[in-house]
Amino acid sequence: MAKILMITGDFTEDYETMVPFQALLACGHEVDAVCPGKKAGDTVKTAIHDFEGDQTYSEKPGHNFALNADFDAVDAAGYDALVVPGGRAPEYLRMNQEVLAKVRHFFEAKKPVAAICHGAQLLAAAGVLEGRTCSAYPACAHEVTASGGSFADIPVTEAVTDGNLVTAPAWPAHPAWLRQFMALL
Repeated sequence: MAKILMITGDFTEDYETMVPFQALLACGHEVDAVCPGKKAGDTVKTAIHDFEGDQTYSEKPGHNFALNADFDAVDAAGYDALVVPGGRAPEYLRMNQEVLAKVRHFFEAKKPVAAICHGAQLLAAAGVLEGRTCSAYPACAHEVTASGGSFADIPVTEAVTDGNLVTAPAWPAHPAWLRQFMALL
């Protein structure tokens, strides 16, 4: 079974954090959920994004998601794979150089990476999308292409794999996204 690092933060998307965390644990993988500036036992607030016919997603308060590892103590080299949930967290996590270094490690070592929705913002900021196909929430398409990637405009229920990278537009893609990610594990 794989040892997986999940990098998340306050106002991460609820389903895109809790569902993969629990599903990967249920399949026997070890998952360490971390956030810069927080330790095991601390929580991050989640936000529930929904698609209700508006011009963009709606946002509602979610849950408090308990972290189970200390960000400062994790060494990316000790992990087999990375998960990057979406939501608003990637928007500010991409300004943290330690986060970007951890993300780059997984690409340099060619380890499996799963990113969903706004998680592509973190990948773009880390400079790991050049020449890669990446799906994301459509509002992130410009960031994908501006960083040298090719945006995969796929249905919200689908996912795309490009080498060691599995991406999807949003949480309705969980079955396809997690299935493709677990195939790489």
